[in-house]
Amino acid sequence: MDYQGQQEPEDDVYGGDLPEEAYMESDFDSSADADAAAADKAKELENMKKRLQEIEEQAGALREMQAKVEKEIGGAASEDSTDASAAQAEKEEVDSRSIYVGNVDYGCTPEEVQQHFQSCGTVNRVTILTDKYGQPKGFAYVEFVEVEAVQNALLLNETELHGRQLKVSAKRTNIPGMKQYRGRRPNPYFGSGRPFMPGPPFYSPYSYGRVPRFRRPMRYRPY
Repeated sequence: MDYQGQQEPEDDVYGGDLPEEAYMESDFDSSADADAAAADKAKELENMKKRLQEIEEQAGALREMQAKVEKEIGGAASEDSTDASAAQAEKEEVDSRSIYVGNVDYGCTPEEVQQHFQSCGTVNRVTILTDKYGQPKGFAYVEFVEVEAVQNALLLNETELHGRQLKVSAKRTNIPGMKQYRGRRPNPYFGSGRPFMPGPPFYSPYSYGRVPRFRRPMRYRPY
């Protein structure tokens, strides 16, 4: 056979390594991807730091606000406590000069109660307690100017006024949160009642310890 006319092409390549340019392009692409991923992670980390800083700032502002509110509440509570203590002390001082008068006739007036106890000391105020309909409850409070007048008034226990024996005792101060054995009675100086403020002191013509009797008024009473 004639092999002279069949010559293999010189430029045909059947195997071997890739060209050097192909390796260079592959290395460049991998390096670019790594740089982009690192940049994304750095950006994400920076965003997380910013969010954490914002959260810390908000928490700090919340703590400051809470401390301010607690300070204001504490100051208001302290002021209220001081006012309440002063009011309680004043009430106790008034009660130390006052008496409770029970079994008071329903037709008795504050003026008559004042006249009954005026020999004991200077009467500052007389309060006859009434219900929501304005009807007397049958007891009264008498406040004196002098503390010593209370002991004098206790000597008039079981004396008669309008034909009824009065029950006289020293007024006890109602302590908040404590029950009183005498039962619940409205505050005579702030509750419902008819406070009576007498005028200038009247000096009784009777000697000390004697109590004048008053004529019973002509009126109908169901008892």
